[in-house]
Amino acid sequence: MPPYYPGPMRAVLGVLADACCVLVFVVIGRANHHAGESLAGVAGTAWPFLAGLAAGEVVTRAWRRPAALAPAGVGVWAATVGLGQVLRIVAGQGTKPAFVAVSAAFLGLSLLGWRWVGGRIPAPGDPAAGGPQRARSR
Repeated sequence: MPPYYPGPMRAVLGVLADACCVLVFVVIGRANHHAGESLAGVAGTAWPFLAGLAAGEVVTRAWRRPAALAPAGVGVWAATVGLGQVLRIVAGQGTKPAFVAVSAAFLGLSLLGWRWVGGRIPAPGDPAAGGPQRARSR
């Protein structure tokens, strides 16, 4: 997230961006496997990954610097995939090596990708943004 969003808003947007990444992964996966997009089906598939995401957000304290690749991005990604797969097994949903690889790749690209892109967007007033600059105090 660019640095010009206020602190609490930046944290909320970071969590929403992460949750959207997980939900997009689930909806695409269910559509590719012709599992349907019912709300109950999406929720049943998403909850293990959303629980892993929540754990990753807490453990890394991602709300402090939600757009940071590390530790927030890497920690959130690892917890989302790792804990998500463990919870799928515990819940009897099962997992296969190919699914672990696909989930790790997709969630890695999306959870780390928005942070990478967001970190390259200049803030208003930054000379790189091309906008008006604030006077600097001495």
